[in-house]
Amino acid sequence: MRATMLQKLRIYIVIIYATLWISFIVIYRVNFTGGYPRWFGDKWLRWWAAKLVDAVRIDCTVNDPHGFKVEPGKRYIIMGNHRSHYDIPLMVLSLPGSIRMLTKKELFKVPIWGRGLRAGEFMTIDRSDIEQAKKDLAAARAKMEDGVVLWIAPEGTRSRTGRMGEFKKGGFVMAIESGATIIPVGILGSEKVLPPKTLDLVFDQKVTINIGSPIEASDYDLERKEDLMQEVRRSIAQLCGEAEEKA
Repeated sequence: MRATMLQKLRIYIVIIYATLWISFIVIYRVNFTGGYPRWFGDKWLRWWAAKLVDAVRIDCTVNDPHGFKVEPGKRYIIMGNHRSHYDIPLMVLSLPGSIRMLTKKELFKVPIWGRGLRAGEFMTIDRSDIEQAKKDLAAARAKMEDGVVLWIAPEGTRSRTGRMGEFKKGGFVMAIESGATIIPVGILGSEKVLPPKTLDLVFDQKVTINIGSPIEASDYDLERKEDLMQEVRRSIAQLCGEAEEKA
């Protein structure tokens, strides 16, 4: 059921409220109480995700035949197709571990929200500055070793057609350099909740999250990053129903 103008207004109010509230909470805890345990951040991130998902009544099914679990000390990067803004809260609710996004550096400059992202352990890699990129990579690797599960959209942005776009190399370079285990994920149906190129919102949509077999980036070096990209793309294509596409 497509949301009316009044229903859309209510949903956007929920989104803004939830985003500002979680940002204020983590900023306050970091700046005035000396920080917080990661489980506290996970709890509030899942609260935020649930608010957004419940507002449009998404019916989400998760298929995890390989039983993905986060092992202490291992580095994990989740990679999946990206069809909707709702992919982020859906992933937070559907997968185990302390999931954080690799975020565009520009978003950290957004008032309140940007400070909340940084306080909430979201990460960025500034590839325009070699020395800063090295520091960012070292920080990201340390966080992953400490239990953060990084989520990267290899397309770099949302698909406007509903099908996977071209993959960017940055996430795969990071995976190889950090020796991470890549968890491929296919998302089906999220684009129907908020169709591309519109502000429409649709209630009661069925979304499926398919979790694939782990892929070890440590089996590749930088000279073979294209091979790793192809393997991950083939896996995601199969998981999201695009297996007929030539990777």
